[in-house]
Amino acid sequence: MHALRIVRDAARVEDLGGRVLCHELRGADGRVALAKGRLLDHDDAAVAMSLEWTELHVLTLDEGDVHEEDAGTRVARASAGAGVEVRPASGGHWPLVAAQRGVLSVDTSAMERVNTLDGPCVYTLYDGQVVERGETVARAKIIPFAVPETVLSEVDAIAGDRGLVAVRPFVPHRVAAVVHESMGGRAVARFGDAVTEKLGWFGSSLCALETTASNAEQIGVALDRARGAGADVILVAGAKAMDSLDPTFSALQRVGARMVRHGVPAHPGSLLWLADWDEIPIVGMPTCGLFAQATVFDLVIARILTGERPGRAELARMAHGGFLTRELAFRLPAYRATTERGAVE
Repeated sequence: MHALRIVRDAARVEDLGGRVLCHELRGADGRVALAKGRLLDHDDAAVAMSLEWTELHVLTLDEGDVHEEDAGTRVARASAGAGVEVRPASGGHWPLVAAQRGVLSVDTSAMERVNTLDGPCVYTLYDGQVVERGETVARAKIIPFAVPETVLSEVDAIAGDRGLVAVRPFVPHRVAAVVHESMGGRAVARFGDAVTEKLGWFGSSLCALETTASNAEQIGVALDRARGAGADVILVAGAKAMDSLDPTFSALQRVGARMVRHGVPAHPGSLLWLADWDEIPIVGMPTCGLFAQATVFDLVIARILTGERPGRAELARMAHGGFLTRELAFRLPAYRATTERGAVE
């Protein structure tokens, strides 16, 4: 494409038809008669000639150029992966919207490659963020008024079949909790209520709540009972995470569970630990995560309840954006509509 400057005195309708208007034209009433970016047809050109102006800037599209209206739609569709819908353009942007409640997954490397190309532009919410159905999770845009077909082909190749942005839905799980009786009866009851509320938000349920004495044998028995209740995920509360001799860790060895990572680089909740027991995640909850609304536990359990099984690398990547101040509360589940999203109680 190349730009042209058209002076009113020498202008003809034929000079304007088939060209892209680089700036808006307004009528005598001050309203926009022809919007910028519009690909002018013969009727548009006639309207333009009836308006007052002294100089027009237009683009002539070369062979292989694609106008932004079609190009933007194509970039948006290429970017949308599973669980994401493309909405009609508004204000020069194509919204990409979550088709379901879930966890946002962004291929940041592929998105960076797309954004190094001249013309296309894709930007998103944070990778790993919990999103609601109908929430705009990304937008696509074309910076100029047209891009070459070759650029769009590159976008298609980079995005591939999976797109750049997806939303993984929450999958119903049966979750059991093993709680040290040293927490006390009132705390255990409160913990059960808090966990039930959180799991319900994800569409999952608490299938068992086992209390146990703080010795390896009894904790191992409680873990076996939790598994026997049909648990897909097991939560452990009341262990002393910084004490490597805590009987909980001996119990994990007794039942054959493997520690995935002890501690997560995020705050609050850095003392969370994660073990794997024959593909059943065992999540050791930090004390701050027992009742609060915004800790790393809420990020980890969200991922687990999509069916993801985070490993060391995935937990390590939570450091980026893992400083969970109130300003980052939007990343977390809004368990209660009446509570500020993710606010610590």
